[in-house]
Amino acid sequence: MNYLTDTDAKKLFSAAIAAAENTYSPYSHFPVGAAVLSADGTIVPGTNVENASYGLTICAERTALGHAVSIGKTDIKAIAVFCKTNSAAPCGACRQFILEFGSDIVVIFMHGEELMQRTIGELLPFAFTKATMDQLEKVGDQEHNL
Repeated sequence: MNYLTDTDAKKLFSAAIAAAENTYSPYSHFPVGAAVLSADGTIVPGTNVENASYGLTICAERTALGHAVSIGKTDIKAIAVFCKTNSAAPCGACRQFILEFGSDIVVIFMHGEELMQRTIGELLPFAFTKATMDQLEKVGDQEHNL
């Protein structure tokens, strides 16, 4: 596994805690912070941004990844997620979003009192990926026999 050292994981998780201070969560009052670690060592924060139309709410993980991409950091090594409940792994949509940048990205989150590290591939097995899309091109107009 390509997990981070305990020291590096705690440093990234601390950046996620700091990001949660800037949350915009007036409806759920559920602040979430995230921090992305790029391969060059840059740490990029993000926080959840809610909207009165809940479907338009953006999770902290997607905000952090969007921020990273906007500054040219697409080689992602890890992402940490923090919420005050001490039990916040990324939601399904965020797992799919993180996976877009690689199945070996380390996800750091609290589970009870334990700081966990898992790859996004471990958190989202049998994922829909670019490889899935590439298979579609090979199939073309052929029918599938199930």
